[in-house]
Amino acid sequence: MKPSIQKLQKIFKLEADRGYDNHAVMGGLSRILDVWMNEARADGLPEDLIQLVSERIQDYGRLTEKSRAEMLQGLWRRLQRGNGDELVQESAEQLQPTAETGAPSGITAPEDMLPFEEEQEIFQPERAESTPTTPAPQAAPTAQAVVQETVQPPPPVEPKALNAPLTAVRGIGERLAANLSRLGLHYLRDLLYYFPRRYDDYSRLKPINRLSYGEEVTVIGTVQNISTRPVRSGKLKITEAIVSDGSGSLRVTWFNQDYIARRLHPGMQISLAGKVSQYLGRAVMDNPSWEPLEQEPLVTGRIVPVYSLTEGIRQKWLRTQIHKVVSYWGPRIPDYLPEEIRRSAGLVNLPTAILQAHFPDSWESLQAAQQRLAFDEIFLLHLGALGQKRAWKERAARAFSAESEWLEAQKQRLPFPLTGAQHRVITEIQQDLLSGKPMNRLIQGDVGSGKTAVAAIAIAIIAHHGAQAALMAPTSILAEQHYKTLLSLLTASDKQLDEEHPVSSAPPPLRPDEICLLIGATPEGEKQRIRAALAAGTIKCVVGTHALIEDPVEFADLQLAIIDEQHRFGVEQRAALRAKGDNPHLLVMTATPIPRSLALTIYGDLDLSVIDEMPPGRRPVSTFVLTPRERERAYTLIRNQVAQGRQAFIIYPLIEGNDNNDAKAAVDEHAMLQKEIFPDLNVGLLHGRMRPDEKDAVMEDFRQGKYHILVSTTVIEVGVDVPNASVILIEGANRFGLAQLHQLRGRVGRGAEQSYCLLIPDHPDAAENERLQVMASTNDGFVLAEKDLQQRGPGQFFGVRQSGYAEMQFANLTDIRLVEKACRFAQLLFDQDPNLTRPEHQLLAFALQQSWGGGKGDIS
Repeated sequence: MKPSIQKLQKIFKLEADRGYDNHAVMGGLSRILDVWMNEARADGLPEDLIQLVSERIQDYGRLTEKSRAEMLQGLWRRLQRGNGDELVQESAEQLQPTAETGAPSGITAPEDMLPFEEEQEIFQPERAESTPTTPAPQAAPTAQAVVQETVQPPPPVEPKALNAPLTAVRGIGERLAANLSRLGLHYLRDLLYYFPRRYDDYSRLKPINRLSYGEEVTVIGTVQNISTRPVRSGKLKITEAIVSDGSGSLRVTWFNQDYIARRLHPGMQISLAGKVSQYLGRAVMDNPSWEPLEQEPLVTGRIVPVYSLTEGIRQKWLRTQIHKVVSYWGPRIPDYLPEEIRRSAGLVNLPTAILQAHFPDSWESLQAAQQRLAFDEIFLLHLGALGQKRAWKERAARAFSAESEWLEAQKQRLPFPLTGAQHRVITEIQQDLLSGKPMNRLIQGDVGSGKTAVAAIAIAIIAHHGAQAALMAPTSILAEQHYKTLLSLLTASDKQLDEEHPVSSAPPPLRPDEICLLIGATPEGEKQRIRAALAAGTIKCVVGTHALIEDPVEFADLQLAIIDEQHRFGVEQRAALRAKGDNPHLLVMTATPIPRSLALTIYGDLDLSVIDEMPPGRRPVSTFVLTPRERERAYTLIRNQVAQGRQAFIIYPLIEGNDNNDAKAAVDEHAMLQKEIFPDLNVGLLHGRMRPDEKDAVMEDFRQGKYHILVSTTVIEVGVDVPNASVILIEGANRFGLAQLHQLRGRVGRGAEQSYCLLIPDHPDAAENERLQVMASTNDGFVLAEKDLQQRGPGQFFGVRQSGYAEMQFANLTDIRLVEKACRFAQLLFDQDPNLTRPEHQLLAFALQQSWGGGKGDIS
């Protein structure tokens, strides 16, 4: 029996066993035609017989079941007569259904049509299930009503076949599976959720005589002729075809795809999709996608998905594999989102969203699918964050009280009056420490808003009860600065106590010997002394870097862990500091303002305090964007400020230059500035490759005024406090994000004098860069954070914040309406079933576990 006939026999037999439901082949019998017609021609079947099979099967889906049975039986008899003894002589009666209902009687569909080969009841097509469509609009219940509905019966379980390896898909062997694994595709489920990176719109059909150069279109026409010829001594083969649609002709060219000449024939109607170009004044298409007109189009005449690829994987092949899987398994995916929430939120169901996200029928259906999937990402993220917050709050922690008179006396000891925002945040911390539950609070405040003073009061409360506190900073420079600040705020010498504090006044919470600094550069002997004192409990507050967790540091009674610039630490590092105590209170701080949408989602497990008021007397930094040709103006301003006794920073994006990057580098420019631009001034150099003791020495010399100008990389981005610095010049400013530029700008403006921030991009046209102009227009860190989120996405905030949560593909966290809606529904559901133990929430519990990758995220 010829292979092409044997294939039809198997398909027809399976279709009969299924009751002629047009599901023996995924997508219907007509889907086999393109492959089968080429195989039939290769087998030498008569062309009229091939065309007959094509015409009959093309109409199969429009027939009734009775007519389908008659048509297949008649077509089989015609095939028997078509080529005499060379065809098998089975009678038409063999196409009748078997007595065993629903069983394929040992005959399976051809291996390139049915995608799976294991566990027949799971991997072979089931009875017809209609593809879900977007539900008609309904009257949506209120959000409050969603969680008050009666309990529904348990939903269907998710097919276990989704956990099958990709080698279970027909056509994917070990080699292709290994290639797909580089894309993160290992299991059947992964293909369902491997969404396109973009879409090409080939749905716009145009006649050939109306094509315009440069546009991407779909053309339908008839092949007039086709040929292949070698060029470049046979190293390259060009396949050329002339396609006509009655209005004109189009020359089509494919390079090194000579197999196309064996598949296309004169008189064959095809659809072409691609970009129109020009050759000798005529319209041409190079390497377009094509399909026979009879086939249900995957590429032509529609919005086409484009997937990310890797070596050994071609776009058309991957698109076909995903289409097979999505078409079959997409409708079989149960929707984990409770029906009441889905209807109230106005979302399409999950099967529809998956199908339309891969192969959209229209831009509107794609938007609806993306809206659903974006909602799910935010919903699951917030649901997980709520679970983390609840787990944290279920722990017990020591309660610390602060008498009103004592606390007020400590506030009065500070060398400056607190702002209203600082008073408010201190009250929130005071309530947390008194609650008996571990504090888990994030303080966000703009540069210079006074977060350290608030942290100092929290340390004072802990030390007042004899317990210990630790503050971990990301750099030794910042740690040393915090140490000096806390030393001045929390301690006093014996002389100061005698002169400034009468007996009736509250003494400072710490003695100078009860606070210490522990960094990598701390001498080993001093480290040993500090470790011993911490273990004995005689040191009440330690400020340090990673040395706090990398060294064998033990605390006698750690009750407060403070982490500054928390986004610079990994999950494990923050957890390691917490583990030094028994459920210590946790306070994390950031000078990077967090947009409201991120505060609701990524930081949803934290109690959030905002210091949104600057201390009185702080003058906004004047910011200007200059072109590279205006650099001398910047140097002139620096000279004038130095002449008035001020200092300046000059920041570069690189430490050293290289041939592959045209950005200016600190080491190279430092030598030039000292020799050519400021020969009469002292210019210092600071960068990340210097040893910690070298960096500390340079920074201290700059603070002491030994350097007029400090050339640096972004190592000074966070926390460096030099009140005498009044100018910061940032070279290559277009290379930095808004949040980073704002942090750098915060290094000046810390004194009473007017300060300046000058931004110079690499190229003149970059001076009009929107980000740089935004910097010049506002000093509000929250405005800049929102802009940064819009322009660069949440990556800088997300980072390792929630270590287990999968990266978002659809959610735009600048869409505050969607964020608020998803978070609201997550909160409502969580209030009713926090552990997702109800039967109707079992699928949702599984989805939550999948989305977080089995991780617990970061509860700090």
